[in-house]
Amino acid sequence: MISANNVTLRFGKKALFEDVNIKFTEGNCYGLIGANGAGKSTFLKILSGELETTNGDISITPGQRMSVLEQDHFKYDSYPVMDTVILGNKRLYEIMKEKDAIYAKEDFSDEDGIRASELEAEFAEMDGWEAESNAAMLLNGLGIETDLHYCLMSDLDGNQKVKVLLAKALFGNPDILLLDEPTNHLDLDAIAWLEEFLINFENTVIVVSHDRYFLNKVCTHTADIDYGKIQLYAGNYDFWYESSQLLIKQMKEANKKKEEKIKELQEFISRFSANASKSKQATSRKRALEKIELDEIKPSSRKYPYIDFRPDREIGNEVLTVEGISKTINGEKVLDNVSFIMGHDDKIAFVGSNELAKTTLFQILMGEIEPDEGTYKWGVTTSQAYFPKDNSSEFNNDYTIVDWLTGYSPVKDVTYVRGFLGRMLFAGEDGVKKVKVLSGGEKVRCMLSKMMISGANCLILDEPTNHLDMESITALNDGLIKYKGVALFSCRDHQFVQTTANRIIEIMPDGSIIDKITTYDEYLANDEMARKRTVYVANREDDNN
Repeated sequence: MISANNVTLRFGKKALFEDVNIKFTEGNCYGLIGANGAGKSTFLKILSGELETTNGDISITPGQRMSVLEQDHFKYDSYPVMDTVILGNKRLYEIMKEKDAIYAKEDFSDEDGIRASELEAEFAEMDGWEAESNAAMLLNGLGIETDLHYCLMSDLDGNQKVKVLLAKALFGNPDILLLDEPTNHLDLDAIAWLEEFLINFENTVIVVSHDRYFLNKVCTHTADIDYGKIQLYAGNYDFWYESSQLLIKQMKEANKKKEEKIKELQEFISRFSANASKSKQATSRKRALEKIELDEIKPSSRKYPYIDFRPDREIGNEVLTVEGISKTINGEKVLDNVSFIMGHDDKIAFVGSNELAKTTLFQILMGEIEPDEGTYKWGVTTSQAYFPKDNSSEFNNDYTIVDWLTGYSPVKDVTYVRGFLGRMLFAGEDGVKKVKVLSGGEKVRCMLSKMMISGANCLILDEPTNHLDMESITALNDGLIKYKGVALFSCRDHQFVQTTANRIIEIMPDGSIIDKITTYDEYLANDEMARKRTVYVANREDDNN
C-alpha cells in the first residue's frame, strides 16, 4: 500500500496540492485524471520520492518495491536492451553483476566461494534464473523483436526505447507501479498487450493517461485532481464521469429545493414579522433560515475546446482514387502497390505498426512527396486540410497566433479569426503570443483552428491526439463524429478510432494493405479470430508431421 498523508505542495504562494489524503491499496489500478496543469505528473513524482512535499508525507508498506516508468529515453544508451529491462529490479541486477565478477576471477578464493554461495541463494530466491526469459516475454509482448534484445539501447529508435523503458518498469512484479502516459508512442497492438498485462497484474498500479479506452479497460478506481484536492471514485473513467455529473446534478437539485425553502421562509417572515400573533412563528422561521446553507458547487477547472469542422462545399461522389502506389524510404519498402477508392461518406482509420508507412501515404496524398510508382486523384469537388504528425515547420517564425491564423483565413478580419482561436481556448492576450514559444498541445490546437477555418470537406489527420489533454481529445473526437465531410486519419486512441471510423485500412509490415468497411472493434475481433485459426492450422500440421 502507498498513501499520501496531509500532502501539500507549494510553488511560492501558489498551492498545487493542499492537505491531500489518499490511500492506494493492493490489487487495484488507479487512473489519475485532471485538467492540464492540475498536477498529475507532479503527484506521481511526489509518490515516487522524486519531488519533496512542502508539508505532509508519503508512506509505503515496509519491504515493498516501487517501479516507475522513466521518461529519459537516452539514460541507458550505453546498456544492452536486456540489461536495461532487468535493471527494473536493481537489486537483482546488482547480484547478477557481482556474481559474474566473482566467477570471472582467475584466483578464486574461499571467501569468493562463500560470497558466491550467498549471492546464488539470494538470486534463486528472487527468481533470477527466469530473469532473462521474463524480460524477453515483456519485450516481445511490446513488439521488440528477439534479435534486438542484446543490442545497445543507443541502436534503437525513439519508439523502441519507449517500449524498453516500459518493459523495465513492468519487470520483476513490483509491488507498486507508477506509469505516466505509458501508451504514448505505443502502437495499438502494444497498447492492447499492455491492457491485458495490467488487467492481470495483482499489485498496486497508479497510471496517468489521456487514452479514455485504456483507462476504462484497466482501471478499478479513478482519482480526480481538481482545485488542489484529489477525490477518489470506485470505477473506471466512464463511471467517474457519470458519477461526477450525477453528483453535480444532485447538488444543484438540492440547492434548488433549499432556495425554494429560503424564498418561502423569507416571504413568511416579511409578511408576519410585524404581526404580534405570528411573531413567535416568524422568529422560529428566522432561525430555520439561518441554518440553511447552500452546497458550494465549483465548476470543474477542466476546459473543453469547441471543435466544429464545417465544409464550405458539399462533396461529390468522386472523392479520391489511389492506384498502385509504392514507396521506398531509406531502403525499406513502406508502401507496396496500395490501391483504394474513397467514398463520399468514408471516415477511414489507417492502422498498423508501421507509422512511417501511414505518414508517407498522407504526405503523398497531400503532394509533399512523390510516389515511386502509382497515381492518386482527388475529385474536383474536394478540398483538403492536413494535420501533419510533425508540425514544427509551421511555427518556425515570429508571427503571433492571430497573425499566423489570419494568414490561412479566407476572411482577413481579426474578430473573425479570434472567434476560431477562442473556440480553441486562446482568449484575450493569448492571441499575441508568438507561435514559436507555444507548447506541444497549444500548437496542436492552433493546427486544429487552421483546419476549422479552412472549410475543407476532406480532412487528413496524422496522429492528431498527440500532445492533447483528455478534454481536447474528447472535443476533437466529437467534432469528427459530427463532421459532414470525409476523413483519413491515423490515431493510437482506441475510443477515437472506434467511434469515428466506418472503414479500416491496415498497412501491413510488407507495405500492402487490408481494407475493410467495418468498425474498429469488429475489425479487431475478426483479426483475432483469423490469428487463432492460423495458430490452430499450424498446430494441426505440426501434429500431423
